[in-house]
Amino acid sequence: MAAPEAAEESPWWQFWSRRRRNWDLRSCARHGHATYRPDEEELADRLRADTAVGEAWRCLRCGAFVPGRPNGSGPAYHAPLVLRGRALRDAFVLRLLAVERLVRGVLLVALAYGVHRFEGSQDALKQLFDQELPLLTPVGNRLGIDLQDSGPVHLIQRALVTRQDTLSLLVWGILAYGALQLLEGVGLWMLKRWGEYVAVVGTSLFIPVEVHELLDRVTVLRLLALLVNVFAVAYLLYTKRLFGLRGGRRAFEAERNSASLIEVEQAAIDAELSKRRPAARPHRT
Repeated sequence: MAAPEAAEESPWWQFWSRRRRNWDLRSCARHGHATYRPDEEELADRLRADTAVGEAWRCLRCGAFVPGRPNGSGPAYHAPLVLRGRALRDAFVLRLLAVERLVRGVLLVALAYGVHRFEGSQDALKQLFDQELPLLTPVGNRLGIDLQDSGPVHLIQRALVTRQDTLSLLVWGILAYGALQLLEGVGLWMLKRWGEYVAVVGTSLFIPVEVHELLDRVTVLRLLALLVNVFAVAYLLYTKRLFGLRGGRRAFEAERNSASLIEVEQAAIDAELSKRRPAARPHRT
């Protein structure tokens, strides 16, 4: 029993405990404390305290005693599952990924709209582009940029000569990809398990395309996008135990519930009860 106590008192353990508590306290500062009175009296006694100003109840997130009546009450198994500690940090990472997906989705939908508006005016735009490009070439030369051989110019020239039906398919493809990104972003922001599955599947499908583009030409933006997507897939698969990994959903929910303050206190009660029980006497033959 001495080893666990030493581990708990080590500076490294204290550092991580303070960091976890800071996450919990910041979340409580933004969203308020989460207090709950379980109907089980012995469990309620462990979450309740009497103070000079009246009763106080432990916050299920940060563990601090909060004066006043609890926010809710009922059976312990009906208590809200409040994110705390590692689960709270996981939620922060998921919402960062969600913001990236939502921004990308909005930009793709806007791009699809722009290409759609561009469909009926290809000839006029091509004529304008052919007239203006030679005028801009000297300016580019002074800046050390060869406009005639630049990537964006090649992309515009390719789009201007694309057939109408191909351009329509391109619009629908960009729109579908943008909708997928928005769906991933909404699911991840809401911390839904279906959103995690959609994100893993959708992101994995496009990783080979990003690798192919990177092999074709290495840019910082392409490399960064690939690294973000590989990290997102690996992180979701490992931490959320998707597709049956590391025990699957059952193991994930057991891990999440084990971090619940009510579950921790109930485990402490069960341990105390087991110590009080007299040891079984051996049966004499």
